[in-house]
Amino acid sequence: MLLTGPPGVGKTTVIGKLCQLLGGWRLAGFTTTELREGGQRVGFVGKGFSGQKRLIAHLDHRGPQRVGRYGVWVEAIDALAGELTPAPGVQLFVIDEVGSMECMSRDFVRAVNRLLDAGAPLVATVAMRGGGLAKTIKEHPGARLFEISPANRDGLADELAVILQAAAARPA
Repeated sequence: MLLTGPPGVGKTTVIGKLCQLLGGWRLAGFTTTELREGGQRVGFVGKGFSGQKRLIAHLDHRGPQRVGRYGVWVEAIDALAGELTPAPGVQLFVIDEVGSMECMSRDFVRAVNRLLDAGAPLVATVAMRGGGLAKTIKEHPGARLFEISPANRDGLADELAVILQAAAARPA
């Protein structure tokens, strides 16, 4: 399942609510949250379901890898990509998000492609536009794309939880 929509529509909020609704499930992967100071976004933090937490981008980081105004720590994304390794008992992989910053990491791109090739259960947020990995996963034969809008965002996590629970209950 892929969640898409314009910036600021609530993709991260929907995926966060979905993870809460699946509270008894063994999840793997990571979410990305904004780092704010004085009401302004200054960076992004990746949080793995294992407890790992990494600063992945910041306005003050002057490294060579950049997305817009943000300097990106690719090695931090590499570390988070380790959260995408299939393991016994994992019921769902969660990636928030497949975006420009994350795709700077070769380890991340390889890990996502391995999950797709393995047919692992996956929920990810992905940009509406763009090429590369975002386009690849949207065109994957098993992909189901859900576009988030102000009209559907409040109930979408509940709908997705029902779909995932029904799929998990079906015999393999």
